[in-house]
Amino acid sequence: MMSLDVVILAAGQGTRMRSRRPKVLHPLAGKPMVRHVIDTAVTLDTNHLHLVIGHGGDQLRQALEGDADRLRLRFALQEEQKGTGHAVAQVLDKLGPDKVLVLYGDVPLIRRETLVSLLEEVDEGHMALLTVTLDNPSGYGRIVRDTQGRVIAIVEQKDASQDQLGIRECNTGIMAMTSTQLKRWLPRLSADNAQGEYYLTDVIAMAAQEGVGIATAQPATPSEVEGVNNRAQLAALERAYQQEIAERLMVEGVALADPTRLDVRGSLHCERDVEIDVGCVFEGEVELGEGVRIGPYCVIRQSHIGAGSVVESHSIIEHSVAAGHNHIGPFARLRPGTHLAAKAKVGNFVETKNVQVGEASKINHLSYVGDATLGRDVNIGAGTITCNYDGANKHRTELGDGVFIGSNSALVAPVSIGSGATIGAGSTISKDVADNTLAVSRARQTSKNGWSRPTKAAQDQ
Repeated sequence: MMSLDVVILAAGQGTRMRSRRPKVLHPLAGKPMVRHVIDTAVTLDTNHLHLVIGHGGDQLRQALEGDADRLRLRFALQEEQKGTGHAVAQVLDKLGPDKVLVLYGDVPLIRRETLVSLLEEVDEGHMALLTVTLDNPSGYGRIVRDTQGRVIAIVEQKDASQDQLGIRECNTGIMAMTSTQLKRWLPRLSADNAQGEYYLTDVIAMAAQEGVGIATAQPATPSEVEGVNNRAQLAALERAYQQEIAERLMVEGVALADPTRLDVRGSLHCERDVEIDVGCVFEGEVELGEGVRIGPYCVIRQSHIGAGSVVESHSIIEHSVAAGHNHIGPFARLRPGTHLAAKAKVGNFVETKNVQVGEASKINHLSYVGDATLGRDVNIGAGTITCNYDGANKHRTELGDGVFIGSNSALVAPVSIGSGATIGAGSTISKDVADNTLAVSRARQTSKNGWSRPTKAAQDQ
């Protein structure tokens, strides 16, 4: 089996993005475009990935160096942008002995299956070229074939004749060949063209002249090979990507209220009969159990929602686990470290953080519960706060089974409330409470009959 080196071109400035950020670092589905390309390339069992950088190279290194060793990623600097052929030349002496695949950091939706079929065509007698047939080929290089249908050249639009401009089969720029072929052809490139650049596509004509076969393949959809030059094109690819995810989810049995209003920025795994309303965003790895219902405009990040649970509208859940048959929201915020046991409820305008909520316990509304452990069948009244931070350190609140916390209470951590205990509404609890005890800590109410409210003096009116 031949080894493979992948060259990813990512040196362009991307001026039409009108951004200080390098074009290939702009996110699609929550991940930089170039990372989509890298993640696809590593599935091909590569020898090395060679990323050719230029404008914004320091930002690219900073964004990717943390994973460089794991991905076997090497950086190569193209100090002057003199075309795609010149870019590939920067890694020519670092390539392995077998196959080479050329990809582009601003073509993020290329699929592994397409690349596998392309690479299967490559040997010392053949190279492979990915083409696409477009209704509107404007801006693309055209594939020129002879009378037998064999590819003999690629002509860039600015260099094309009127007849050639009518060709609808276009160059995607993605190609594969052997290292020997590339090292033979690349030094012979010329910049004698309208742009004054070294076009990698000129190797096609060299291959044809040598009698090397040029195999072609096409992607499943044109969006797979579309590049990004401006924010409008990026937005269009975002919707194409999200539409593909939506269609897959529906095939798997997920009910989407509107497939055009779904955003998955990571991976979303759903069991049967999941329902997702409009405007929801899923980030990182999210799992939804059987029969889960997600209301409109929720954000769920790196979390698991167990079977039979309901998440009402406008709730935010991050790095949390709901065991199953839970009710969350509306307008709830589950911060990292929240773990809901089965049948636990977190209601409207409730915020939790680093908390374990026991089975069938309820935090119904307008409360903050952080750094706490709640037993079974606990009831937290409205307006309750766990005072977990002393200005320097966090402290925990422990509530036993069956605890009842009256509304508008403050639990000053560290504090423990025993099983079956009741806290009277409006209390501030700073000392431990024993099992089955009523604790009340508030000022005694007084009343003054016939009391008159003060009025302003005449000169102040």
